[in-house]
Amino acid sequence: MTKTVLITGGSRGIGRATAILCAQNDWNVAISYVGNRESADETCALCERAGRTGNVFALKCDVKYEQDVVDLFQATLDRFGTIDAVVNNAGIVAPKSDLADMSIERMKSVFDTNVLGAYIVAREAARAMSNRGGSIVNVSSMASKLGSPGEYVDYAGSKGAIDTLTIGLSKELGPKGIRVNAVRPGIIDTDIHGSVGRPERVAELGPNCPLGRAGKANEVANLIYWLLSDDASYVTGALIDISGGR
Repeated sequence: MTKTVLITGGSRGIGRATAILCAQNDWNVAISYVGNRESADETCALCERAGRTGNVFALKCDVKYEQDVVDLFQATLDRFGTIDAVVNNAGIVAPKSDLADMSIERMKSVFDTNVLGAYIVAREAARAMSNRGGSIVNVSSMASKLGSPGEYVDYAGSKGAIDTLTIGLSKELGPKGIRVNAVRPGIIDTDIHGSVGRPERVAELGPNCPLGRAGKANEVANLIYWLLSDDASYVTGALIDISGGR
């Protein structure tokens, strides 16, 4: 039976790479996006070329709004009948700043999307899979360990919340056959750095990793896919770093 995965923030970067990999392995794929419909359509086209025509769709969804998330899950169920896996990937980062200079508006925006939004997605995933089991992969960050001083301590804190969510929810949902894990990417070459005005960040920090380079989105996608798959059937509550040793 074909499995279905729902990926929030699936229009670019790690989300896109994961969507394509799932499509290559004959999964049905649902992705969400916030504002860039063109990028979402491009991801869908790449998925269809990689897999089966008609097995992917995109829906606009801002995860900080409960109804958007509820509608996303319902649309996926209406289209494919089941949800077997969820990649809780949607997140934002703000421009580099010390905490002392951060506005309340900035912090609220980061926490509303990265914490509240991720919790709403996880809740709906738990509801959708409660009678059949499944897998949830939360996309955290090495920032949760490193703290991102002088850059994004608000983002780092939001990812620390994702780590805690992963541990607690894995214990809560394990008896229902739902596995919950998290990946913690380090410096990955995606456009999220450019979106906050620091496209040079990858080139600056990548060579300082023990492996001497930044990671690629498809390398993170490979790990996420393994956690989604039956090959990881006894893995839950894990926080797995993918950071080149950073």
